[in-house]
Amino acid sequence: MKDINDFRRSAYWPGTFLSVGSTVITEIAAQYPFKWLLLDMEHGGFTHDTIVDHLRALGDKPIMAIVRIPTIESGLISKLLDAGADGIMVPHVVSKDQIEICRSYMHYPPVGKRGFSSSVRQYLYGTNVPENASEFNKPLLFAQIEDVEGVLNAEEIAAVNEVDALFVGPADLKLALRYDTSSQLSYEESLKIVAAAAINNQKKAGILLRDKLHFDLVRELGYGCIAIGSDIGMLRSGYLQTIKDLNEFFQNKD
Repeated sequence: MKDINDFRRSAYWPGTFLSVGSTVITEIAAQYPFKWLLLDMEHGGFTHDTIVDHLRALGDKPIMAIVRIPTIESGLISKLLDAGADGIMVPHVVSKDQIEICRSYMHYPPVGKRGFSSSVRQYLYGTNVPENASEFNKPLLFAQIEDVEGVLNAEEIAAVNEVDALFVGPADLKLALRYDTSSQLSYEESLKIVAAAAINNQKKAGILLRDKLHFDLVRELGYGCIAIGSDIGMLRSGYLQTIKDLNEFFQNKD
């Protein structure tokens, strides 16, 4: 069984997003030394019926399987954790109330109200059950900051004990800031606020980057949970490069 607490002690958490929903891609990604993989049920092709196949595809790899959920639902969260997910990413977190509700669904009593079964896949169908499930390998919780309200409330969100990371969603946050008429925050200012809130509360500051040119900025701000790109982006850039190479080849034949 993977040691989530050992993961928490790591200084840096490199990861990537998986959206296609192909177990082949999940298996390929798992061959590389990522600390975590994001299985995207919010925008990606992962479903209730197929997610367990991806968790199986990760096998005994020491990679954390984080599932981004579309909504905060007790049944969905408990099913994912029972199936072997190591953590949950919650999109569009704007208040501590949201994250406290999610926390209650993720944890057994006394912290939460998740139901316990020793026969689920998480415990190898009853063959590897810890003595105290309430204390053993508590699941990871990533609170995704994608709204102006979430930025403004970042400190109180990070202060919730079971939150492991404040994770910026750049596309949605930039869109929200474009139409914000109250705070007048810039994107760079927002990144600073989120990073400071995470660090002040001994949590990780996280972000999805599409371009390594932004490394220096987020490194200076203290971001330690970094996802680079996605499977769709890598496929797209790979095909684009292939077309460029082919065009160059045929142009040189003229």
